[in-house]
Amino acid sequence: MQNIRNFCIIAHIDHGKSTLADRLLEVTETIEKRKLKDRTLDTLELEQERGITIKLQTARMRHTYSGTNPEFSGEYILNLIDTPGHVDFSYEVSRSVAACEGALLLVDATQGVQAQTLSVMYKALGADLTVIPVINKVDLPSADVDRTKIEMMETFGFKEEEIISASGKSGIGVTDILNAIVERIPAPKVSTNGLTRALIFDSFFHEYKGAVALIRIMEGEINQAQKLYFVGTGTINKPVEIGYLNPSLLPQDKIIEGEVGYLATGLKDLRQLHVGDTVTLFKDDQSHTEVGLLVGYQPPKPMVFASLYPVEANDFPDFQEAIEKLALNDSSLTYQKESSQALGTGFVCGFLGLLHVEIVQERLDREFNIDLISTNPTVEFKVQLTTSDYSKIPGINTSRIDEDGFLTVRMASEFPEGSLIKQVLEPWVKLEVFTPEEYIGEVMTLCQQSRGLYQGMEFTTQTAELTVRHAVIKYHIPTIEIILNFFDKLKSVSHGYASMDYTLFDYRPAAIVKVGILINSEEAEALSFLCHADAAERRARQLVEKLVEIIPKQLFKVPIQGAIGGKVIARADIQAYRKDVTAKLYGGDESRKRKLLDKQKKGKKKMKAIGRVEIPKEAFMAALKMD
Repeated sequence: MQNIRNFCIIAHIDHGKSTLADRLLEVTETIEKRKLKDRTLDTLELEQERGITIKLQTARMRHTYSGTNPEFSGEYILNLIDTPGHVDFSYEVSRSVAACEGALLLVDATQGVQAQTLSVMYKALGADLTVIPVINKVDLPSADVDRTKIEMMETFGFKEEEIISASGKSGIGVTDILNAIVERIPAPKVSTNGLTRALIFDSFFHEYKGAVALIRIMEGEINQAQKLYFVGTGTINKPVEIGYLNPSLLPQDKIIEGEVGYLATGLKDLRQLHVGDTVTLFKDDQSHTEVGLLVGYQPPKPMVFASLYPVEANDFPDFQEAIEKLALNDSSLTYQKESSQALGTGFVCGFLGLLHVEIVQERLDREFNIDLISTNPTVEFKVQLTTSDYSKIPGINTSRIDEDGFLTVRMASEFPEGSLIKQVLEPWVKLEVFTPEEYIGEVMTLCQQSRGLYQGMEFTTQTAELTVRHAVIKYHIPTIEIILNFFDKLKSVSHGYASMDYTLFDYRPAAIVKVGILINSEEAEALSFLCHADAAERRARQLVEKLVEIIPKQLFKVPIQGAIGGKVIARADIQAYRKDVTAKLYGGDESRKRKLLDKQKKGKKKMKAIGRVEIPKEAFMAALKMD
């Protein structure tokens, strides 16, 4: 155990985590150089396309120490966990730090300390990890290594000699990083209680091996012949295979204390395996039922909700199987079955943010070939009702009413009538925006326009030598304002230099209304949305004008309306195709033309009364991206 080091790489998005991981794999000869590719650990097609890490990945490396301290001479096993940097996937970071003793804190020499740099550093310190500071991309012409060092020293209290200069692209400093991992990160602690316990920190579905759990052995050891017990779910299982990841699956006879590995369970019922659960040995005397869960892992809390429905109703069984497999691969995704009169059977899903919504939809489309319709994204509101006699409220889900009498509402279709509502509470977040000094005014204006409440501001560095100082601006702001293109606006007003981080913390009263979207006088459930009353008219007008451009023309005029209750607050019309029925006339009395036009008018009126308007998928995507 003394030659094992478990560490993760944490950083702001696009600071070079995956590229540095490539160099670590190359220098330790874990993967042959000819088999290496850019961003080797980013295995998803979407990760390669977008250049962002979506899922944490792990790899086992061997490194022979080449530093100057003879105390550490010898070969070491290094277990690497690469993590995402985007704020939507910060949950993945919490899982990584729970399985490690140390972390590499990566900072881009051209960008300096950013919002997620602060956030992930706090996560690492909260888990009591040893942090090794690394300045990456030092070989770029625009790199300002001295300024970045000062920022890291003043922001986090590092000493200058602790900071390693490196380049994931060219390999500068990579050997120094490996030696520092050996020297600074402690070996896993040896347990003395005689228990066997392992933490499941990730999972995925394998076509032949079923549900596969990635585990960190905290106490004892596990071998393939043993029967296992999953404490959280009560599942009893004998694994079909165990082993390490380097980063491909490498079968072994056993995994010992302190190591990171995998359990191929063979389970097809994906609900029997949960990320964050604890694995122990099954005992005939039932003593395994008394083993407690490991602490340090926080389950995810969805912030954004949207309903997903298959375009073809016959695809629902395939859709259900696909979302179950995806949820095993992405444990931050929550889902619950629901039915809609207009859209059929689907799932209301919980996501960590708008990017997470987009990624999940694309993965379902690409990996499982499921064509989906998505409703407007929203957050979780709490509605206090005027009556406790729920039998008077049609269609109410009483299981969503808490002990204080508040109804949890996620979708516009669940929102009660106005006469039944006493008050509505909406979720708020603590927002921290990290920005260069020159953009403070624009950032504060954006936050205030988004109903933000100013909480304070502090500069992360005070040194006069720095040409650019950075500030952390703190606001309390409604969650629904954050999910509606706030990140894009922030990048726009700061010319791409500002970054942000947020955490859910409270529910507060708000004037929330349901805006129903009517197409040809029929409500389109999937396009209706919940929003603050002050923004309702503007958002309704934007959406109906966008729908006019997207929905194809019909043989009759189609009105598109946005309404709150019975009051229409926005309207636009899709004009009908018009056939020139008088073209065949070459003369005669004017009444002949009027007769043909009146006949056409009556026909269009009849079609309008019985006609249905097909809404293309592009309309739902437009609604998803509306400001």
